Amino acid sequence: MIDEPLTGSPEERLAALGLVLPPTPRPVAKYQSQMAAGSVVVTSGVLPTQDGRVVTGRLGESMTVEAGVAAARLAALSALSSLAAGAGGLQKIASLLSLTVYIRCAPDFARQPEVADGASELLLQVLGDSGRHARVAVGVAELPLEACLEVQLMGVRRA
Repeated sequence: MIDEPLTGSPEERLAALGLVLPPTPRPVAKYQSQMAAGSVVVTSGVLPTQDGRVVTGRLGESMTVEAGVAAARLAALSALSSLAAGAGGLQKIASLLSLTVYIRCAPDFARQPEVADGASELLLQVLGDSGRHARVAVGVAELPLEACLEVQLMGVRRA
């Protein structure tokens, strides 16, 4: 977890981490990347991608926990891009409400919280206190495109 107080805007924090928000993920079927109702913005599920390819695998079989944590960070960054698009920019995200992480894993894999921490920590690093959230981390048998995990965010935008 983060031990030092964070300073600067979310964009400055991203830059300090050596990160850039990727383009908002495009839907691969008949749904929207994000939806808003009043001040609440919800993203669709976002898969981890690297170099234009979905990160595939199964935690506890073909993937290590460390690789899962890295994939969770990638997916959280893309989900944050989608949330920012729905909110009108990173500065318009007042707070996160929830993070859901679906983890494709072996039947006996029980380290979902560790994998999901990759996403949680990235969100806290970028958004500071506004990035605190409730969370669900659950293991599943399969995900679209054989992705190793899928992330969904729900946040509140500033008026």
